[in-house]
Amino acid sequence: MGQQHVAGHVTVALVEDHQVVVDGVRSWFGPPSPVMLVAQGPTIESVRGTPADVLLLDLNLNGTMIVDRVGELCAGGQRVVVFSEHEEPETVRAVLDAGASAFIGKGRATRESCVETILAVAADRPSVTPPMAQAIATDESPHRPQLSEKERLALLYWFQSMSKASVAARMGVKERTVRQYIDRARVKYAAAGRPAPTKEKLLICAIQDGLISPGEVDVYTSLAARPGES
Repeated sequence: MGQQHVAGHVTVALVEDHQVVVDGVRSWFGPPSPVMLVAQGPTIESVRGTPADVLLLDLNLNGTMIVDRVGELCAGGQRVVVFSEHEEPETVRAVLDAGASAFIGKGRATRESCVETILAVAADRPSVTPPMAQAIATDESPHRPQLSEKERLALLYWFQSMSKASVAARMGVKERTVRQYIDRARVKYAAAGRPAPTKEKLLICAIQDGLISPGEVDVYTSLAARPGES
């Protein structure tokens, strides 16, 4: 699924099998909202090929959980925002680890919060919703965020003085996807109470947590040795 750009709007394709939810979301994205619904259907296949900036995805379609499809969609370069009533921390962590840009809980969603999250994701900015914050905070090691292997690799290559474009080429993904991996790592550290807004700070945290060893990178490693950093 590519991206469709409409002047002044962020475009969304919705995968949802309950018409009442479709009607509600459509009302949220009507004028004067900066978000426009350009496609909707009850299955992933029903909207496949429709260009949209963001895919808003329900996890339970026709009685089947599709958590395992999230990684496939994200690997294809799609910005995925999960929109689900299944807000269990383990489910939220699973879709975030698979590459979802954000998770919106149906039970707590409002027009304002949904639009805000979609605008942030479309602009490749990190967004932490309440279910995401809870999932990260209740992780077994909240002080040490659990990064996916792709997030870790993106950080490693970036720390090796590679540009994000070069990282993308090495990983075989789009540059925007690399930015998402890095931003998700920052979101996880911020939610764990260890904000890492700069490249240097992120490297320090990654080395302290054993996600990356000093020998794997040839720049900034002296910063990681400074005592008292967290």
